[in-house]
Amino acid sequence: MSKRKGKAIGDVTAVKSRRLIAHTKHQRPSSSRGSPSATGDIGLIESITLKNFMCHHWLGPFQFGPNVNFIIGNNGSGKSAILTALIVGLGGKATVTNRGMSLKDFVKTSENTADITVKLRNRGPDAFKRDIYGDCISIEHRISSDGCRTCRLRNKTGQLISSKKEELTAILDHFNIQLDNPVSILNQEMSKQFLHSKNESDKYKFFMKATLLEQMKRDYIHIKHTKTITRQQVERQEESLKDLKQVFLQKKERYEKLPSFSEMKVVLENLKKAMAWCLVRDKEQLVQQLRENFDKQANNHTHQDNLQLCQFKVTQVEKKLQFIKSRFGSMRQEQESLSEDNLMLKEKVKVVSKAHKDQELVYFRALNKLRQSEKEQNLLQERINKAKTSVSLNNDGDTEYTKQQKKISILKEQLAELETKCSKLNQEIKNKHQALFTGREERDKLRLEERNIQVVYESKLRRKNQILASRSNKLKRFGDQIPDLLGSIAEAYATGRFLKRPVGPIGACISLKDPMLAVALECCLRSFMKAFCCDNYKDEAVLQELMCRYYPKGNRPQIIVSPFSEKVYNIHGRKAHHPEYPSVLDIITATSPVIINCLIDMRGIESILIIKEKDKARRIMQQDRPPKNCREAFTAEGDQVYTNRYYTSDFSMAKYLGGDLETEISMLESDLENLQAQLSRFQLQVTSVTEDIVSMESNLNNTIMTLKKTLVSVNQVKASITELETAGEDHIDDISSLEEVAQENLQKIEEERQTVREAKTELDEHQRTAEDIESKYSAVRERIDQLSDDTESLKDEQLKLEVEWAKHERTLKILETKLEAHEFNIQAMNTELAKREEELQDYVAKATEISPERQQVTVSTRSIDTEITRLKKKIQVYESSHGEQEQVVREYAEALALYREKTNQVRDLRKFIDQLDNIMSDRQNRYKIMRRSLSVRCKLYFNNFLIKMNCCGSMVFDHNNETLSISVKPPGREDDGVSDMRSLSGGERSFSTVCFMLSLWEITESPFRCLDEFDVYMDMHNRRISLDLLLELSERQHLRQFIFITPLTTSNLPKSSLIKIHHLQDPERVRSETMDEDV
Repeated sequence: MSKRKGKAIGDVTAVKSRRLIAHTKHQRPSSSRGSPSATGDIGLIESITLKNFMCHHWLGPFQFGPNVNFIIGNNGSGKSAILTALIVGLGGKATVTNRGMSLKDFVKTSENTADITVKLRNRGPDAFKRDIYGDCISIEHRISSDGCRTCRLRNKTGQLISSKKEELTAILDHFNIQLDNPVSILNQEMSKQFLHSKNESDKYKFFMKATLLEQMKRDYIHIKHTKTITRQQVERQEESLKDLKQVFLQKKERYEKLPSFSEMKVVLENLKKAMAWCLVRDKEQLVQQLRENFDKQANNHTHQDNLQLCQFKVTQVEKKLQFIKSRFGSMRQEQESLSEDNLMLKEKVKVVSKAHKDQELVYFRALNKLRQSEKEQNLLQERINKAKTSVSLNNDGDTEYTKQQKKISILKEQLAELETKCSKLNQEIKNKHQALFTGREERDKLRLEERNIQVVYESKLRRKNQILASRSNKLKRFGDQIPDLLGSIAEAYATGRFLKRPVGPIGACISLKDPMLAVALECCLRSFMKAFCCDNYKDEAVLQELMCRYYPKGNRPQIIVSPFSEKVYNIHGRKAHHPEYPSVLDIITATSPVIINCLIDMRGIESILIIKEKDKARRIMQQDRPPKNCREAFTAEGDQVYTNRYYTSDFSMAKYLGGDLETEISMLESDLENLQAQLSRFQLQVTSVTEDIVSMESNLNNTIMTLKKTLVSVNQVKASITELETAGEDHIDDISSLEEVAQENLQKIEEERQTVREAKTELDEHQRTAEDIESKYSAVRERIDQLSDDTESLKDEQLKLEVEWAKHERTLKILETKLEAHEFNIQAMNTELAKREEELQDYVAKATEISPERQQVTVSTRSIDTEITRLKKKIQVYESSHGEQEQVVREYAEALALYREKTNQVRDLRKFIDQLDNIMSDRQNRYKIMRRSLSVRCKLYFNNFLIKMNCCGSMVFDHNNETLSISVKPPGREDDGVSDMRSLSGGERSFSTVCFMLSLWEITESPFRCLDEFDVYMDMHNRRISLDLLLELSERQHLRQFIFITPLTTSNLPKSSLIKIHHLQDPERVRSETMDEDV
């Protein structure tokens, strides 16, 4: 409604005045009572229809009469629903009805929509767009269960005309229908709030709202506020007008200084003419110099002569090479023929050598066989002689043989004892070897554990020293060399060796949001904690060079090369998401996006989750389905969890990101003490085991020496037994058989001697043949070697000539390039000369265009340019402070026009504000007169209505305090001092309220008036009087429509065509109860 209230503010007072004057005449149109022509023409409610509205499925259509309408029904029959639907159906808000806070509250339960149709009369000369809508305007509203509503405006035939809210607002404004005015529609809640209120201020507000004086008051306050703002703006405009005047005076001053500015421009034009011909002079000198240089280069033939000389040298070297190649070819042919002979002789040498070796083998075999036969013959002869000697001593010989056999038996017994002793010694040595091996293994294990503990001790000692050093410098946690290395990096970056400064170590550039996760993060990143980031490979090489100063090779921090970016990667589609557990990317913050991007590239921290508890980590990663994009997870202890495996961490404390240094130092000191104790214990054990090993080695060596001595004794006994057994066998031999064998051997030896002599003769023949072939092969080999030497010398000479030829060729190409460059230079100089000549012509043409007559210029171009620059700066300074000539003239004209315009505007605004002050003063006076007039008329009508009840009372308006007090004295109590309405009965107070409402109806106007349950608390007497007053008023205002809602009977109403009574059916629950009672 604010849009309607804001229209035609200046016409409100005049319109209200005209309408109130029209009602002061009290002409009673008795002659036209009941005639059709006496009805209103516009704004009357012809009918209303409800569907699914509030708790009613269907109500209507209700065809209202043009004058008086009574709606009668029991509670719950839909009386108030009709009044509420009338407000909502005409576009009112839910809060205006006092029956709900939102439109969705009006939709019947279990229904989706509610429909309201209201038809308004549109007749007569004041009809709203009668050619479009006709005699009736149908307003249809549909309210959905979500609180939305749609409006459709149809004409008399049902054709849709518009669905815009603005069109409905225009219709209500045209018909003067005010939905929020309690005089037009007064429901029960509004009556309780204002009329039945005990507060005099509420009654005054009701009076002001009903007469629209409150709206007029708000409009006047708004106008005053707007006038104040406008006055402040005018004052600011006057202040800015002073600044504008100052600007105008400055523009005027610049305008007056234009003549001196013109003189400087004339001097500048003359200098430009001189500059043009000076440039022509310089260009002519340049062309002359180019022409001289071109002639000099064109007559220079040095490059051509050098090229011819080099070509002659190349030809000579090529001839020498050709001679060497021909000689080399003949030598190659000879070498090939000798190679064939060499191969043939080599094969013959092989064949002869093989035959010689075979014959030599035959000779030596025969010779060896002869020597072996002679040796056997000698041994056989010795045996024969020995046997003959022993024959004479046969008896004694038997005794000796028996002694030998006894001696052999004794020696065998000794041999058995010695062998048993050897086996025992071997077993003892084996056991001692095993014990020694076990002792050495134990010693090696102890030494290994000692070394491991020593390594751990040294590592923890270094860690302790690093932490102690990191008290003053946290970077030493990453190594003692890091501060010096970072200093060298900063120095190298300052000297420009780096394109972009490397970043690192990574662990020093990140921090944790939760310090409890330090172990998990270090287990995740591991070696990346000490890594550095470089933007390019050039920076990496420089950083490697710097690291060589502080780190040995193989123990340097890792360097990651990746282009630096100022923004973190977009990982929206690759990041692991879990509602409870964060990723590694979520728990860290970095000093630079480069660090985050590097860890995303190298470690994929966006896809690694941190799950503190081990059991939950196993359940999420291995039992349940892993989160999307998650490939691994880490626990708070640093354990690494995959979908199919689990690795336990060997980290017990954070090395780089730990926060409590003192605690870590104390723990390290405790660990160092334990490790020192373990080292001492292991050293004692190693010493003890070593002493045992030395003792076992000594015992083993003694046992080995005893075994060696025993083996020597065994060998001696075996030799004695063999000798005795051999002597016994010799005794058994037969002398005659030995002599026969000796005779056969002699014959065999003679044959073998003959074979040796024949083999020797044949061997000498093979030797001579081999020597002849070998001499021929050597001669061919020497010739081949000589040819190879000659070939090598020729190759060396050829190589030298080829090098010389290549050198001459390179020189030739260089000379050809120089000659081509010389010719290209001449061509370029010729082109440049032509270009410069064309430019000279252009310069001359431009100079002639600037100054037709050639000017003789003696000064240099630089001096003229300096003077032009000085004048341009001077003109520029002038233009910057005053502007260009055209600009100065234009700005002066614009400033003058703007100053005059602003002056006129300020003057007109001042004049308007003064007129507005006079108008507002007059309007305020008229407003007060109108307010006094309306209050007087309201009191008169109120008193008249009370007289009809034989009561007396008064109505006192206090416009200053904005209060309205009403006092009523019932019949028979005129002399009582009590006049407060609270002393009245309910019916009397309701009657007084009706009188107050009728008084307001007399001084205001509206196409229709609705009154809800006005007679609830009245007795029959007061109700009849109130009805008579209402009907009397309706007869006086026969052009208005009245709708009265009451739950009481209307049987005592007079019969009239102007009165129409609508009986509503009882609600379903009441009808069912009635039927039960009847039964």
